[in-house]
Amino acid sequence: MLSVSRVSALLSALLLLLTSMAVAAKAPKPSKKDQLVTISTSLGDIKMILFDATPQHKANFLKLAESGFYNGTTFHRIIPNFMVQGGDANSKDADPANDGMGQPNEQTIPAEIRPELKHKFGALAAARQGDFVNPQRASSASQFYLVQNHQGTSHLDGQYTVFGQVVSGLDVIDKIATQPKDDRDRPLTDLKMTVKVEKLKKKKITELYGYAY
Repeated sequence: MLSVSRVSALLSALLLLLTSMAVAAKAPKPSKKDQLVTISTSLGDIKMILFDATPQHKANFLKLAESGFYNGTTFHRIIPNFMVQGGDANSKDADPANDGMGQPNEQTIPAEIRPELKHKFGALAAARQGDFVNPQRASSASQFYLVQNHQGTSHLDGQYTVFGQVVSGLDVIDKIATQPKDDRDRPLTDLKMTVKVEKLKKKKITELYGYAY
C-alpha cells in the first residue's frame, strides 16, 4: 500500500507532466518562412533578414517597410570604415540640414540588446539618442545603420540594438560608404532607397544566400 507521501509525490509528478504537455500544446510551431527585406539604391540592392530574438524591432521595421515609409528616404550619414545610416523621414524633404534629426515627439522602441547579436560586417542596428538623454538606450522608431567596417564595430556591442543581418549586397554598403560627402558626413548626392518585403521559405533563403537559421 502506498504511503500518503508517495501518493502526493506521484500526483505532483502527474500534474507537472500534464502542465508541461499543455504548455507544449499551446506553443506555436516555428514558422518555416521568413521575411526577406530588400533595400534598393542607385548603387545596387541590399538584402537582409531580421532577427526573431528582437521581436519589437523586427515588427516595427517590417510595418514601416510594408507601408512604404522608407521609400524616398536616404542614407543621410556615411562614415567609411564604420557604418552607413538612413531611414529618417526628414530626408524626404528638400532641406538637407534636418536630415538625421528625426520627427518632433517621435516614439521610440524599447532596447532589445542581446549579447549574442554582434556588430559584425553587415549588421543591421537601430540608431538612438545618446545615453545622457536616453539612459534606457531606447531605439529610434525608424532610423537604422548598417555596419560597414569589415572587422565589425565591437565597441558598439551592448550599446545599441542589433536586429538584423545583411545576407546579400555587402559590396553595396562599401559603395555607399565611399561616396563624396560634406563635413556633416552627408552624401553630396542623395542616396535614396526603396524597401520591399517578401516572404520566402527559410530553406530557400539559406540556399540563395547561405544564411543559416
